[in-house]
Amino acid sequence: MKNLFKSFRKPQVEEFITVVSGLPRSGTSMMMKMLEAGGLPPLTDKMRQADDDNPKGYYEFERVKKMPDGDTSWVEEARGRSVKVISALLEHLPNGYPYRVLFMQRKIDEILASQIQMLIRSGKPTDEVSDEQLAEMYGKHLARVKSWLDEQPNFTVLYLDYGAMLADPQKYTNRVNQFLGSSLNSGAMVGVVDPDLYRQRR
Repeated sequence: MKNLFKSFRKPQVEEFITVVSGLPRSGTSMMMKMLEAGGLPPLTDKMRQADDDNPKGYYEFERVKKMPDGDTSWVEEARGRSVKVISALLEHLPNGYPYRVLFMQRKIDEILASQIQMLIRSGKPTDEVSDEQLAEMYGKHLARVKSWLDEQPNFTVLYLDYGAMLADPQKYTNRVNQFLGSSLNSGAMVGVVDPDLYRQRR
């Protein structure tokens, strides 16, 4: 009798693109460093150097910011690697690739406090928009992005809470590793987590 059931091969980590996303100051740099320690190489140009706001590095790739202008030819290079893409730019990732998204979440008031400290260190004004307005804007933005992600057949998403991960890194590292195919070094990833960098906790 002919087998009527199709067997689907699970994509290997070297075939899909691992995207680390979320709002700025939500723990994306920490996740990038964890993945690197676990054995997943990052796509980064190292143009933005570590500083007091991100002592262990930003792990950014500047061409990501140019996607709205049509610069997406670099995406092929991200296969089998991790790349940081803030939530506002996810919709500009080109179709035709399988994406695994690690979406970092953090309490909005902690994100705002962290952003304010960053602005203070850089000498920029901190009162152009009220915290209440920003919180509302971020809330609407996140709802819109999550709705969009739900509709994308080539995106698979794992939502992770930054504070919870710092409190129990082993649990969430195992979850990340399983999501990405269980091929990473979980022990090395856990070693990257530094609770001392959780400076604007609420």
